[in-house]
Amino acid sequence: MSQFTIPCVVYRGGTSRGLFFHEKNLPHNEEIRKRIFLKSVGSEDVSHVDGLGGGTSHTSKVVIIDKSDRPGIDILYTFVQLGIGTDTVDYEGTCGNLMAAVGAFAVDEELVHVDPSASEIVITAWSTNVHKKIRINVPLENGLAKVNGDFHISGIKSSGSKYKVDIIDPGGGKTGETLPLGKIGTESVNGISFRYSFLDIVNPFVFVTAEDFSLNGSESNDEVTRSGSVLPSLELIRELVAVKSKLAPSVELARTTYTAIPKIAYVAPPQDYMTSNGKLIRREEIDIIARMISMNKMHRTFAVSGLFNLAAACLLKGTIPYEASTLDKNINEGIVRIGHPEGIAEIHVRKKTCSDLVETVGLERTVRRLMDGRIFVPN
Repeated sequence: MSQFTIPCVVYRGGTSRGLFFHEKNLPHNEEIRKRIFLKSVGSEDVSHVDGLGGGTSHTSKVVIIDKSDRPGIDILYTFVQLGIGTDTVDYEGTCGNLMAAVGAFAVDEELVHVDPSASEIVITAWSTNVHKKIRINVPLENGLAKVNGDFHISGIKSSGSKYKVDIIDPGGGKTGETLPLGKIGTESVNGISFRYSFLDIVNPFVFVTAEDFSLNGSESNDEVTRSGSVLPSLELIRELVAVKSKLAPSVELARTTYTAIPKIAYVAPPQDYMTSNGKLIRREEIDIIARMISMNKMHRTFAVSGLFNLAAACLLKGTIPYEASTLDKNINEGIVRIGHPEGIAEIHVRKKTCSDLVETVGLERTVRRLMDGRIFVPN
């Protein structure tokens, strides 16, 4: 037989799309798993034409779900980021968008008990990637995860039912500390010194200022890409900080192997700008502007894990996002409105009183189950 098959479900969660597998259906052999994921997404081709990926970092994702025997935890959630034109299979980070779909999968695949008459269920998941507890409020309809509704999110044209995701004690999942390198650091690229803040909240992120790259934050993704010098400089800073934070053993391996984390983004104070679909965002509607880079490309919107990190950083005094945002500098809890290329994301953050520790970060998403069946993998 030239190909074998394995059960697979495809979900859109927020502005990401991923292939979902039951842990029980996957082989234990890591090399065979790697082949399944790479061939399912089509990672070896930049276009992902030979798989179900979409040629972008937010559509080259895999999620593995298993029932949990841990007290207070319903399911175990493992995220895998696949390469674009490479054979990268990275388990280091996580995906905030697909966390909402994790809850839908648990309901639809009968991994949790559902009261047929209930309108909502709260599912508790454990991220095996960042070792954090996630609370997912899943709306229900006829005992299944609800799809239709009137809730809108930036980056998705159609409305849907509202899913709420909260991460509990989100700091230090990969390095053990929220601010392992302090609040501000510096790195030199081509003789020019750049300030950065490195925060390990949900997914580790490096934040720099748009001004240091002669940007104001309102530029389109295409404009930044065409500049030629910005993306390579940002990538080098990312690689250097990856080594300094011990997330990668060397710059070379940060470039070739440890590509999923940390990610990097630049931020700027609020100003008027046009979204990629031509909508005007007024400065008074947002608290900060941010643009992120993922897998050496400008992200179409902004990864939810990064939104979590950035929103929390806006409450942590002395960091670059704190300096750039126009939030009340003394609040410990609130909604952070982040302007990204396709609109505004609103993230709820609660900081622990009198400390640089974050208690919870959360947001609301929509989810849709797109297909299920058996995916074919070449022998």
